[in-house]
Amino acid sequence: MKVLMLNTFDEIGGAARAASRLLRGVRSLDIDARLLVQYKTGEAAGVDCNAGRFRTLARRLKMALGALPVRTYPNAPENNFTPAMLPDHLEPEITTANPDLIHLHWLGAGFLRLETLGRLNKPLVWTLHDSWAFTGGCHVPSECTRYQQSCGACPVLGTAKEKDLSRRVWNRKAQAWRNLELTLVAPSRWLADCARSSSLFREARVEVIPNGLDTEVFRPRDKESARKLLGLPQDSKIILFGAIRAASDPNKGLHLLLPALQTLGKEASNLMAMAFSSFEKAAIPDPGMPLISLGRIRDDQKLSLIYSAADVFVAPSIQEAFCQTAAEAMACGTPVVAFGATGLLDVVEHQKNGYLAKPYHSEDLAHGIAWVLADEARHQSLSAQARRKVEADFSLDKVAQSYIRLYNSVLKGKS
Repeated sequence: MKVLMLNTFDEIGGAARAASRLLRGVRSLDIDARLLVQYKTGEAAGVDCNAGRFRTLARRLKMALGALPVRTYPNAPENNFTPAMLPDHLEPEITTANPDLIHLHWLGAGFLRLETLGRLNKPLVWTLHDSWAFTGGCHVPSECTRYQQSCGACPVLGTAKEKDLSRRVWNRKAQAWRNLELTLVAPSRWLADCARSSSLFREARVEVIPNGLDTEVFRPRDKESARKLLGLPQDSKIILFGAIRAASDPNKGLHLLLPALQTLGKEASNLMAMAFSSFEKAAIPDPGMPLISLGRIRDDQKLSLIYSAADVFVAPSIQEAFCQTAAEAMACGTPVVAFGATGLLDVVEHQKNGYLAKPYHSEDLAHGIAWVLADEARHQSLSAQARRKVEADFSLDKVAQSYIRLYNSVLKGKS
């Protein structure tokens, strides 16, 4: 079996991390798999990127040009809408690789023109890392369910016109993907239900397989030692959070977390917040307690150390396909507080390995953080249960085996 995975990046973003981990997992089980990316920043085995200096510049230019139609709309949501209109060069690269099966992941930022999928003539497995595949172009639709019909009047774009860009993208998808030999995979039951309810994939096969992670890398470490290595105080309760573009992407929920932190800061003096993200401390309002900003962390070993140093991890996102950071924290024995909605429902079990707050109430988020921190014996139980949950459901080996079974099922169906 020869599998070719496609993802725009190899390391940047949650989808890239999930795809790269899965690549490593299936290759460790003797599957001939490679990952083709548009932008490569790491050195992992099996990752291909056909890009010299000129091609990289051309791709960056195409990314900018591809966003131009989005900029004409009131909300101009460049990071939350992909028209996928411009030509790509995937077909010759895929022909050269000659895989038995193509495994799609996240395909934005100019990697793919959506009409290309209909010309690949290979069985397709598509892991959904957001909602883009079944919408008229947005990645995170929030409360909008117009993808269940044919999009148009898109709230993400900020327009009331029925025949807007989202309707045109939806029409292109409906036309180009009509006869695709396609199996969808969602990392959570919530996202699977969204895909099944969509007009584009109502008849498609949709499976649920969570994202996997290496439980030898992400494992509990001695908290005192971790804090010493990171230069953190031993006598504080540390509240950890982190996400890419946390300060600029409303979906990450920083605006919901800050009031919770400010409330907690008034009630206790031994609390401090710690964040890994790309924002600077000056970019966010005062959280009401000391804040340490670690910047963007790409090294999994260091991330494991950071999770182990914290007392609780908070994932205040509004919509999550899965939430790998929550699973990573739990693998390190750190309980998670999140809102009880979307993909996090498959990760956090309320008052068993963390706390699921009422969506989207900052007051209950604060209550959940306080509840996790209030009792040491309970905290130890939450920590142990968090680790057990990840070992049982999200270990990379088990997830890789689930995908291999799916690959075999898809290829058997083809024959």
